[in-house]
Amino acid sequence: MGENELMTWLQEWFERFMSRFDRLDGNLQDISGRYNFLDGERLLDNQDVCQLLHVSKRTLQRYRTSGQLPYQTIYHKTYYRESDVEAFIKLHFSKGDDHEKAGPQG
Repeated sequence: MGENELMTWLQEWFERFMSRFDRLDGNLQDISGRYNFLDGERLLDNQDVCQLLHVSKRTLQRYRTSGQLPYQTIYHKTYYRESDVEAFIKLHFSKGDDHEKAGPQG
């Protein structure tokens, strides 16, 4: 491979490499902008909270219905204030709790 061919190959490789970084940067921007905020506080949706608590949507529904986990409905979609979810976790999933794996009893 001659010097010109090597330079061409390196240039093409570098351009492909940088285009992948550009795509990654775009994906990160999409992810970082997907949260909603209310009064400066981040709102989590059902999927976020289910993943965070490792529970099903039905279990999350029980927490809402029983009043254990406060929520807000905005345009027919359910949201949870991040601070409410954190308080729920501290109350029901404390360290050393024998029921930690079973989740909160209600």
